[in-house]
Amino acid sequence: MSDNSSDRIKLLSAVAHGSIFISATVIAVGIPIAILIISDNSVIQANAKEAINFHFNVWLVGIIIGALSSITLGILGLILFPLWFIYTCILSVWAIIYCLKNIDKPFRYPFILRLL
Repeated sequence: MSDNSSDRIKLLSAVAHGSIFISATVIAVGIPIAILIISDNSVIQANAKEAINFHFNVWLVGIIIGALSSITLGILGLILFPLWFIYTCILSVWAIIYCLKNIDKPFRYPFILRLL
């Protein structure tokens, strides 16, 4: 594998996982979806799938926290939303660092539901 190819794997894998920082909207998941479609490398595709799954999990947990927050008049939201945000950021940074160091093995987020 050439340096150019390993740089491509690192970049596309890191971008797929880093897309969570762009926004929490549906638009951000388009980046790993596009990477999944255009890439022919199995590691890049696996990282893109994992990033898509992470987006779905972030949305699902956000919906659950939002529902719990509305039931408790915002009290649980004041506690859970910051914790959820920090957890999301830490996992995303971990994934990016992992992808920049390991080109042979895709990153796997712990404790998430995998739809893909």
